[in-house]
Amino acid sequence: MTCSWTPVRLGRTDLTVCPLGIAAAYGLSGRDVERAHERGVNLIYWGSSRTRDFGQAVKRIGDRDRASMTLVIQTYARSASGVGKSLDKALRALSLDHTDVLLLGWWNLPPQEHILDAAAEQVRLGRARSVMVSCHHRPTFKKLAADPRVDHLMLRYNAAHPGADRDVFPHLPDPRPGIVAYTATSWGQLLDRANVPVGEEIPTGSDCYRFVLSNPNIDACYTAPKNGDQLDEALRALDRGPLSEDELAWMRRIGVVARDRAQLQARGIGIADRLVNLVSGFGFRSTSQLPG
Repeated sequence: MTCSWTPVRLGRTDLTVCPLGIAAAYGLSGRDVERAHERGVNLIYWGSSRTRDFGQAVKRIGDRDRASMTLVIQTYARSASGVGKSLDKALRALSLDHTDVLLLGWWNLPPQEHILDAAAEQVRLGRARSVMVSCHHRPTFKKLAADPRVDHLMLRYNAAHPGADRDVFPHLPDPRPGIVAYTATSWGQLLDRANVPVGEEIPTGSDCYRFVLSNPNIDACYTAPKNGDQLDEALRALDRGPLSEDELAWMRRIGVVARDRAQLQARGIGIADRLVNLVSGFGFRSTSQLPG
């Protein structure tokens, strides 16, 4: 079992992982999960979407060699008692006695003290080895990183959304927490021909993962493939290694176009919604009834 990309240590902890992790978000088969693990992908994210087949694969890996897997279990619990209950439920489903990372999901403001204390208690009890927090509000990461109860941070990062380079990474302490990124393809926007300038090559999935993993501030990046073909494309990132400076510049050019186009589309949707509301307010049943 080998990982072509050099394994990394997650922040201040003793957890060592292959930089490409696999997430249970889009229904990847259990056999493909095990195939990825055989390839050296040991960071496995049991998140909010938990298919039975993915879970059965995690159980089989755990039965064979628990130490070969760095497991992330997520909870959205908003009460102290809920943190422990949520973790217990997940561990029972996987027939495991602990997780390597307990992920407190979607905290755009720092979790309340009782939530962080509850997570720290799970570490004290041996039910978790470390704590991660995911967040969508970049200014919050500085506060999270300063809390000794938080070992890792999970954030969005890709060529279309590189704001962490400015708002997060320069503000982390030394030694810093572990940093794990997600949405490397920007939900497929970076793979869309419409977002690629004329004359530029269209990125592949592995290009997107390589872009993220070429950032020295990022330890690992999740992939959430739907099928074996998408998994194979993600795994190619491990063979191809970091991007060159020219490739990084190419990905950034495409990222700017993808971001600008997405913002224009968002504004257009807002205008359309306001128009529909206006039409409804005047009693018209459809835009075809608007006065000429």
